[in-house]
Amino acid sequence: MADKISEFSGPVVSSAHLSEFEFGAIMVSHAFERWMVRCMAAAGVPDMSAVDVLVLHTVYHRGKAKRMADICLVLNIEDTHVVSYAVKKLARLKLVTSRKQGKEKFISTTEAGAQACRRYHEIREALLVRSVATMGVDQAALSRIAAQMRVLSGHYDQAARAAASL
Repeated sequence: MADKISEFSGPVVSSAHLSEFEFGAIMVSHAFERWMVRCMAAAGVPDMSAVDVLVLHTVYHRGKAKRMADICLVLNIEDTHVVSYAVKKLARLKLVTSRKQGKEKFISTTEAGAQACRRYHEIREALLVRSVATMGVDQAALSRIAAQMRVLSGHYDQAARAAASL
């Protein structure tokens, strides 16, 4: 067995057409989505998708109502119907409310939605933040990684636009 392991020295990827980075991004993406769903369930709101959780947190951010277009922009979601569906689901769960102002629709969290976000935060701190802190990666390093990820997302968006025109 040790011989088989020592024979392997290349990066761990699922196929030759994905880079090690892309495979890692896929793994982190799926793990993060699983985490969001399970953390929100632990916070008392089961049966939410990762998009539902993201939309709720985006609406809750800074305590002010958000336009549908702004939610899509912040989350980098092209298909507005995906966010619209999440908002309708969150409204059925009484976690958000919406109001029309002119032609715009503004979405706000209810007290139940705000409470769910606060509980999620408490669970996140207890189960995730403390364990990540034990890795010895400081906040400044994580901020640099996050900035690089945002830049990379722009490159992937540009490549997606180019691929759409092929």
